[in-house]
Amino acid sequence: MLSQLMNFLRTCFRPGSDRYARAGSDGGGRQDGLLWYKDSGQHLNGEFSMAVVQANNLLEDQSQLESGSLSSHESGPYGTFVGVYDGHGGPETSRFINDHLFHHLKRFTAEQQSMSVDVIRKAFQATEEGFMSLVAKQWQMKPQIAAVGSCCLVGVICNGSIYVANLGDSRAVLGRVVKATGEVLAMQLSTEHNAALESVRQELHSLHPDDSKIVVLKHNVWRVKGLIQVSRSIGDVYLKKAEFNREPLYAKFRLREPFKRPILSSEPSISVYQLQPHDQFVIFASDGLWEHLSNQEAVDIVQNNPRNASARRLVKAALQEAAKKREMRYSDLKKIDRGVRRHFHDDITVIVVFLDSNLVSRASSVRFNNISVRGGGITLPPNTLAPCATPTEGMRLSLLTL
Repeated sequence: MLSQLMNFLRTCFRPGSDRYARAGSDGGGRQDGLLWYKDSGQHLNGEFSMAVVQANNLLEDQSQLESGSLSSHESGPYGTFVGVYDGHGGPETSRFINDHLFHHLKRFTAEQQSMSVDVIRKAFQATEEGFMSLVAKQWQMKPQIAAVGSCCLVGVICNGSIYVANLGDSRAVLGRVVKATGEVLAMQLSTEHNAALESVRQELHSLHPDDSKIVVLKHNVWRVKGLIQVSRSIGDVYLKKAEFNREPLYAKFRLREPFKRPILSSEPSISVYQLQPHDQFVIFASDGLWEHLSNQEAVDIVQNNPRNASARRLVKAALQEAAKKREMRYSDLKKIDRGVRRHFHDDITVIVVFLDSNLVSRASSVRFNNISVRGGGITLPPNTLAPCATPTEGMRLSLLTL
């Protein structure tokens, strides 16, 4: 059965084909089939590495690294901004965040003349409000936009500190040297909002004491209202404003009973850490990576190899694990194209930011030429159909049960 399946996939889905328009060349990134990568670059506080592998028919992960001025006034403060936006239901929300969040952050930083938790919170809020306005405008013509959302993970390195803000289940992990032993241990910096976590389910029950079905175990997966795994996001307006939880939105998304208060939240969890000389690097990644690698496994891969191509190496390790779980070869997995690939793994985005203690400790007033890099993917012309033919339901079931 597996050999027959692979033959089908080889003939129908060829990621190396030239029929796609390639995107993601910003900052010197390269494309190799469904993999986009930038193996090495320089930010204000050290080096960085980025990689994105696409699984969905349309890439739902978006990402960016901005380094230099963190204010719309070029006088500073200066630092590095990292964003990983893991979309769901479509790419619209993650793309919107990629286009607007950093600009909002620069505007609020200019107003307050400094970086702060309040600046980041306001930038998240402005981005959420902006997307809600977009949904309101497009709702009648494009009702499904109300059911599109995105996780949002942000890191800001400024003034010797790192601010980590998160909505959803992407993750930031620090690699820190233990002085006594010299080993590098993983330290998770972000707080996650996934209903699989007991603490998240308790939070939802406390916020919705009158709703016994606020979280439902469905197909062995905990979901908010039986629909979505994350409890906080940008977008997903149909679960935040009751006026969008009705026709013309598809019935499968609509809740039968009306709700009086928002079911999902857009309030980020924000933490601030003072960086130490023994802090080596931070891995920012969508949950597509963490489904296959533990925090420590990811840190070990970065620490035990050259800095160059660190992000690409992590993506490869995750894909190898995904292939192993399905009892197939990594080389065969790579031949499966977007769309069908989603049955084997999610879109995966990884940004590894290395920390040079000499550069991190510099005052945030030190000038640095602005750089801007966005994670890439395959850009399709409008109204382009999926390659070859969509697998039949029988083929889908075969893929899922391999």
